[in-house]
Amino acid sequence: MSEHRRFVLITGMTGAGRTTAAKVLENLDYYVVDNIPPQLLQQTLTTLTDSSEIDRIAVVIDARSRGFFGELTTVLEQLRDVGYRATTLYLEAADQVLVRRQEAARRPHPLSVEGRLMDGFKRERELLGRIRGRADLVIDTTNLNTHQLKQRVRTAFEDAEIDGLRATIVTFGFKYGVPIDADLIADLRFLPNPFWVDELRPQSGLDVPVRDYVLGQDRAEEFLAKYEELVSLLTDGFLHEDKHFLTIGFGCTGGRHRSVAMAEAFGDRLRAHGLRTLVVHRDVERDL
Repeated sequence: MSEHRRFVLITGMTGAGRTTAAKVLENLDYYVVDNIPPQLLQQTLTTLTDSSEIDRIAVVIDARSRGFFGELTTVLEQLRDVGYRATTLYLEAADQVLVRRQEAARRPHPLSVEGRLMDGFKRERELLGRIRGRADLVIDTTNLNTHQLKQRVRTAFEDAEIDGLRATIVTFGFKYGVPIDADLIADLRFLPNPFWVDELRPQSGLDVPVRDYVLGQDRAEEFLAKYEELVSLLTDGFLHEDKHFLTIGFGCTGGRHRSVAMAEAFGDRLRAHGLRTLVVHRDVERDL
């Protein structure tokens, strides 16, 4: 093959949302293969790509492969040499959240020792560490609901060809934790807080009065302009390294006012440059 044929590799932590992501891709007309050993990946891809009816492929490979998983990075390099390029989607979440989800599902962890979930997650992070480091898109689902996760996966992969850079802006409250999947973090706590304005407190950055208040600050426009320059500077470098996904965190104290208003404005700026941009408000509905 003269050009690489791309496929999506879904992997990540148990309970982080792999099944949800796979279902989204299936709904986007991807042919999804779940839980195969890495050693069978090339044979599977060859069989599927020989079919004229299949042009989108997603493969789920994770800790259920156990000892076989360690060979995945080697297999991916071999695939690249023969013309296949994986776009890797890695899903993760905080340990306490993963434990809670696994307990609710009443399922054992595939790597747990004597049924201890935390042992399983510790071993899983060690096993998956190398593939996480080379992932194209990492999504932290710790504080995402199912709808937000589906939205992010759908926006990332709904086009048949992944070209150019795709940006996701995730707003958050620092008091709820910084998103661990962000490539860049913008701290908007330097702006005056609408929370201390009685009539603005119950509203959010999606409401016009709050948006006008935040964007009306002198430093808001200066920040947006300089951050726009930063993203423009990164774009060529990311694409040169075959990295097509950029995740930016916009944070303020509670993730409801300043970060939301600024993220919406910044998203508009990026779209004006032709950059496909999704804005996700992680914590805007908290503390209502």
